[in-house]
Amino acid sequence: MLNYKIPKKWLIWVAMALISALLLTIASSASSIYLYGSSTNNTKADAAIVLGAAVWGQEPSPVFRERINHAINLYKNGSVKTIIFTGGVGESNEPAEAIVGKNYALAQQVKAADILTETQSRTTHQNLKNALEVANAHQLRKFLIVSDPLHMKRAVLMARGLGMDAHSSPTPTTRYRSFHSQMEFLSRETYFYFVYLVFKI
Repeated sequence: MLNYKIPKKWLIWVAMALISALLLTIASSASSIYLYGSSTNNTKADAAIVLGAAVWGQEPSPVFRERINHAINLYKNGSVKTIIFTGGVGESNEPAEAIVGKNYALAQQVKAADILTETQSRTTHQNLKNALEVANAHQLRKFLIVSDPLHMKRAVLMARGLGMDAHSSPTPTTRYRSFHSQMEFLSRETYFYFVYLVFKI
């Protein structure tokens, strides 16, 4: 019986090839996430779904405020007729993110009748799933998903995975301005993008 031993250098080459392929896949995905968030469109929809973010007491955090302001602009320029705020309670002594978003929008002259909320979600997938339930109850069918640019590809992919007619509407401004903060956000989004592709969560 032949006892054939694979040359060590072949194993090294195979390992290097696999590592290179993995790095190329990661880099390609990160690039597509970045470019996706850089594109805008003028699509009109029934509602803007604002993905939740942290609140500071009774006020939205700077990140959340950028999302809310963008949704208000969409509402005021006629791109949407309704705003759906998402997000539950982060800290026990704070109001739900969606309620903070609603109060902020009301102060900016958005009509109360044009605001819907869901206050139970803690993740992006839950934001979208719960928002869809609210939307279905009000016969809303087409959506603009509002979040930070680097969050858009995963969020829209999730929304469409739920069967939503969803379209990207990234905030034109972002709190993630420095190279370091953008790379940190992009790295995190790339990781969660792969997690969603594998586990659908």
